[in-house]
Amino acid sequence: MRLLIYEYLCSGYAEQDIKSNILCEGYAMLKALISDYKMLGHYIITFLSSRIMRFNPPLQADKIISLTSRDDAQRKLKEAYQKVDAVYIIAPESNGVLGKLVRDAEEFGDTTINCSPESIEEASNKLNVYEKLRRVGINVPETVPVDVKEDVKRVKGIARDLGFPLIFKPVMGAGSSGLSIVRNEEEINMAIKKVKREVSRDFFLVQRFVKGTPVSVSVISNGENALPLTLNAQLVKLAPPGLNSSYEGGFVPLHHPQWSEALKAAKSTIECFRGLRGYVGVDMILTENAPVIIEVNPRLTTSYVGLREVLNFNIAGAILNSVLKNELPRDMKTLRCAFFFKVGVKNPEVEVLKHIYALDGVFAPPLPLAEDDSYALIVSSSHDLMSARLKAYQIKRKLIEILSEAHN
Repeated sequence: MRLLIYEYLCSGYAEQDIKSNILCEGYAMLKALISDYKMLGHYIITFLSSRIMRFNPPLQADKIISLTSRDDAQRKLKEAYQKVDAVYIIAPESNGVLGKLVRDAEEFGDTTINCSPESIEEASNKLNVYEKLRRVGINVPETVPVDVKEDVKRVKGIARDLGFPLIFKPVMGAGSSGLSIVRNEEEINMAIKKVKREVSRDFFLVQRFVKGTPVSVSVISNGENALPLTLNAQLVKLAPPGLNSSYEGGFVPLHHPQWSEALKAAKSTIECFRGLRGYVGVDMILTENAPVIIEVNPRLTTSYVGLREVLNFNIAGAILNSVLKNELPRDMKTLRCAFFFKVGVKNPEVEVLKHIYALDGVFAPPLPLAEDDSYALIVSSSHDLMSARLKAYQIKRKLIEILSEAHN
């Protein structure tokens, strides 16, 4: 098949400067998906921003189209839609971006192997997810929607009723944009200002903090039936309003006493939303008593870069089969452990990048697109978690050594 794999951030479609710690996740997912579909013999077309193309990063696509602007992207996307058999979009669901891109592709007559636009919109609304799951008896955090114009005194009253600590977050958003952990009333004003910068709706969410282990479950679905693949540990930094919360990485699989309950909860969650198909992620907290669902990600997630290292089948092929053939994987086995995380480094000189590209395990290189530091994403795997973790930090040390020698 001729496949178009389109990653929103790497294409430059967003136009504004993209934070390097988010861009490295997008690049890693793009690289992984291209590699896995090439392994299956498909012809791959993709797009890169001209700003990234000049660094000649390693991608296995058969054709890479350079983009110079958002208008350029829209025009060339339309042209590419006419030349492929199917399209996969990697994009955030924030502000309806993912849903719009998938809908546009389908309106041009292309088959997409994403979730349906309707299910993307439904699952991207966190309040909608909480209300729907609560009705069917699935555990979710106690959550209150708050009007963006609400008086601060009223918000403080809501906070006192829920009890600190609290999470302030947008109704729709990807990653940790606009999210704060709020531990007292003095932090509320700043948390409101922070979340308002990210909201695309008339309200935001105030949520009781759920104590426990942050995890995700990767799921393959055919739109009706869902198959949980693995329980993934999440390395998450929850920050107060004055700082940025962030996703730092994780490891796969996570062995936990609530492993079975977590996978069942993820399966039940996905099957509540008709049209969630292909790859879907479910974020949750494993508390002392039971899993609590935090959000549904109707898209490829960063955990994919670790997951593909440990399972006994090609996940990209399973995504394709689940959508086009209504088939789910059989005889699934976890063979290894994978550890992955982001590393912030000083911007490398362009001539140093070729040495970093050759460093096995630096899955997303630190592309020097902004004046501040760049981020790399490191992935390693081994027969056990301790060995995978040790290998990852050895890769990090080699990366730092290359950069240090270049700066001396």
